[in-house]
Amino acid sequence: MIRSPPQWSDPRYTMIRNKTLLITLATCSLVAAGETRGADAIINAADFATLQEAADAIPRSGGVLKIPPGTYELSQPLHLKTADTRLEGSGTATHLINKNTEGKPAILIEHPDWIGKQVPSKDRLWRVNLANFRVTGNEKSGAGIEARYIEEIFVQGVTSSDNGGDGLRLHYCYEDPRVSDCLFTYNKKCGVSIEGCHDIIVSANQFEENDDGLRCIDSFNLTMSGNNLDDHLGDGVVIENTYGSVVAGNMIEECQGWAIVLDRDCYGITMSANVIAHEFTGGIDLRDAHGCAISANTFTIVKKVGVAVREGSGSITISANNFSDSWIGDADDGTPIKKRDSVVSKTETNPNEAAGILLQDCQALVISGNLFSGLSGDAVRQLGDCRKVLINGNGSQEFEVD
Repeated sequence: MIRSPPQWSDPRYTMIRNKTLLITLATCSLVAAGETRGADAIINAADFATLQEAADAIPRSGGVLKIPPGTYELSQPLHLKTADTRLEGSGTATHLINKNTEGKPAILIEHPDWIGKQVPSKDRLWRVNLANFRVTGNEKSGAGIEARYIEEIFVQGVTSSDNGGDGLRLHYCYEDPRVSDCLFTYNKKCGVSIEGCHDIIVSANQFEENDDGLRCIDSFNLTMSGNNLDDHLGDGVVIENTYGSVVAGNMIEECQGWAIVLDRDCYGITMSANVIAHEFTGGIDLRDAHGCAISANTFTIVKKVGVAVREGSGSITISANNFSDSWIGDADDGTPIKKRDSVVSKTETNPNEAAGILLQDCQALVISGNLFSGLSGDAVRQLGDCRKVLINGNGSQEFEVD
């Protein structure tokens, strides 16, 4: 049986009209509330006289600030002060140059009501994202990027170089900061400085010739993996007063200081599967560390000390690591090959110097399953009163060149 369609006066149409009216009113109220429509939240910096004017145009509910290719000189910090905001460039073609000589950063991310305050309220800005641009400074400028009390900050694909301060400074960005696929080079302080943060990801970045590569202080749960650190004037990675962290799968080479330093009550940290190569002072220095594991790392031509366990440290496991010089074996025809790096230079009287483990007034250690090959000194050297040390199942190999 074919039913005839209901008339407009039918009660069923009345119900449909009412629902449609409610949906329409709800949609209109969202738009009228302001700052939620996509077109309003996308800001093109080219439409404004200055970058700061463009940043100020971001609605309170957040948005995207797009900076087209070009060179932009800053005499004062570009201040981002809205949550749910993305600052997006066009790769390194978008170049922000910090001309400030009073120690101020090129970019400052901070709540507008908290400027200069040390301990702001708990109502912080959330979810700020920086991506795809280049920022540089000068010897008297501050950090390339400084973020203060920003939760869930995400920095990706950014180049920060030649700044008088840090390449990136995260100050009490407590909840889930992430830094990935960035380049930090030639900064007078750290490539990345982290203070008072929690559940931190630092992954797939490159660090070149900063003072220190990365410093993580007064924090929790750092995951640092897949990074490349080279030629630092100080140390590669410095971790202080931090626990429950992992430093794994990184390449750390030619630091003038140490590859990794743990200090000020660090505990529960694993350092594993890193290649630590050609460090001029040493590999890993446990100055004040407890309950930590050093495993499956390669220490090649590391000068003076491969791993140091100091007086303030204990409950340490050092296992399955390789400590070696640059011996590369025999040629296919059986002719012995000299070590790869044997030419004396002004900076290295012994290019093939390779060191083992130093224990200094420490306690409660297990050293097992390591291989020591071609070292300049002892595999394990003990100074002072070292107690409760188990050394077992390690191997050594020496090669001679005819």
